[in-house]
Amino acid sequence: MPIAIVSALAEEQGNLLQALRQPQRLRHAGREFWRGQLGEREVVLVLSGIGKVAAATTAAVLLECLHARCIVFTGVAGGLGEGVQVGDVVVATHFLQHDMDASPIFPRWEVPGYGRALFPCDAALSAPLLEAASACLARDRATFDQEFSAARGARAYHGLIVSGDRFVSTSAESQALRGALAGAGHAALAVEMEGAAVAQVCADYGAPFAALRTISDRADDDAPTDFSRFVREVASRHTERIVRAALPQLPR
Repeated sequence: MPIAIVSALAEEQGNLLQALRQPQRLRHAGREFWRGQLGEREVVLVLSGIGKVAAATTAAVLLECLHARCIVFTGVAGGLGEGVQVGDVVVATHFLQHDMDASPIFPRWEVPGYGRALFPCDAALSAPLLEAASACLARDRATFDQEFSAARGARAYHGLIVSGDRFVSTSAESQALRGALAGAGHAALAVEMEGAAVAQVCADYGAPFAALRTISDRADDDAPTDFSRFVREVASRHTERIVRAALPQLPR
């Protein structure tokens, strides 16, 4: 049973596909799944596409058809939490859908039928990722060029990530989202567009799930000058190094 490693975009996947040994390609549900070996572990790599529906479809195929033992989601996110800056890495403890609102029938953010808003990540799966993230960032602190100098003091965080089918890219929207969540006791560190959907699917299947996200911007008006270059040169490197360092320690 392979470990599934999922990214939304090819740039977020880094060089993991090139590092795959004995790769086998499978096409299903409009996606390419690559099965092979990374180090001593059997893995399957796939690009989910952007958004919660695309991510949920990918997760269901991984668990139902490819019999993945667990799912690890990688990629970038916008920073929401106090002090979370460009170049930092957040390993999720929980996920919440910030655009879920079935009120007044259900409380805001609660997923109908589940009785909760928060979907936890697997602690045993997340711990090696957090340890690897901290170690990789410590080694990388002096290697970024001037354009990404903000990433030189990068650190790893562990906490709540929120997802929604909207790219949060203005200061007003970011502040409103952070304030609303904080008012309900949810201290979100980052915002993205896929993780909460995968967390819900994994909960349905009883499959372990973990996620790590490199912060590409502060989900406000001051996004990096060259987003594609940041993803390619910073986030993709984080993904590859952290995943490859953590793989031997992931539960079997």
